[in-house]
Amino acid sequence: MAKKIRWGVLGVAKIATVKVIPAMQRGTLCEIAGIASRDLTRAQEAAKSLGVPKAYGSYEDLLADPDIDAIYNPLPNHLHVPWTRRAAEAGKHVLCEKPIALSASEAKELLEVREAHKVKLGEAFMVHTHPQWLRAIEILQSGEIGNLRSFNFVFSYNNRDPKNIRNRADIGGGAIMDIGCYPIHLSRWIFGAEPRRVNCHIERDPEFGTDRLASAILDYAEGQATFTCSTQMNPYQRTLIIGDAGMIEVEIPVNAPPDQETHLVIRAGLTARTETIPVCDQYTVQGDAFSRAILEDTDVPVSIEDGIRNMAVIDALFRSADTDDWETPRG
Repeated sequence: MAKKIRWGVLGVAKIATVKVIPAMQRGTLCEIAGIASRDLTRAQEAAKSLGVPKAYGSYEDLLADPDIDAIYNPLPNHLHVPWTRRAAEAGKHVLCEKPIALSASEAKELLEVREAHKVKLGEAFMVHTHPQWLRAIEILQSGEIGNLRSFNFVFSYNNRDPKNIRNRADIGGGAIMDIGCYPIHLSRWIFGAEPRRVNCHIERDPEFGTDRLASAILDYAEGQATFTCSTQMNPYQRTLIIGDAGMIEVEIPVNAPPDQETHLVIRAGLTARTETIPVCDQYTVQGDAFSRAILEDTDVPVSIEDGIRNMAVIDALFRSADTDDWETPRG
């Protein structure tokens, strides 16, 4: 394939300017051709520092540019669906940051948009293309740890900045939306199924109103997934995938460093071994995988349908926290 996909970026969010754009620029199928901000000066400054050729003073100007093939949308959560919709209506393919929407019903709006405008739309769960997760699933499917019974996940950081979008309940902030979405997505992928019911307990920040600590159980036919996530705890992340004959430990399940090897620890009975996953930048891998789907007209790594099902679980978790009872996802 000689062609690269020409990407435009909506906004100058830190995740885009620090992590995603530099990573995609190192890809073989991605060209970052433009970046937009509602403040032209900010867009120009970001473009200059990142070596991006075009800067736009509005999102609309970026979407109107015929030289842009695809859009990366890292805007705040409440803007994911509106601007993904507008980009699709402009004929652009869209890779939208997680969570894809504020609810399953909102996410469903994107199905009609995708079909009407014949574009590729997907959710940016970069873990879905990281080699450590592909290898973990390969080990599981080999039968080495037996039948999957339990998936345990802890993910936390500590941020009390009232201006941070993760601490604003009115625009979709909070622990579950920001980082709890990862164990939900990963457990559904690992089990290859949807949870039959879920139970969740939440502690809310008295000032922000966001869920600052959440713990949940996802009940699958073959076993259970449990996770704890927090925006106000010691930073930490770890995953255990446990079967009836062994287990896999994923040391850095989400924020895998782009300049270091990662490791899987596999235990079966009394024996243990460590597998080393070569250095890679998961945002580079994700960008090339999505670009390849466009170029070859194949499925994107994480579809809108998958995003709807993930949001259905999130919806059910919030209902469970309110009812103090088990709830069934409705996606």
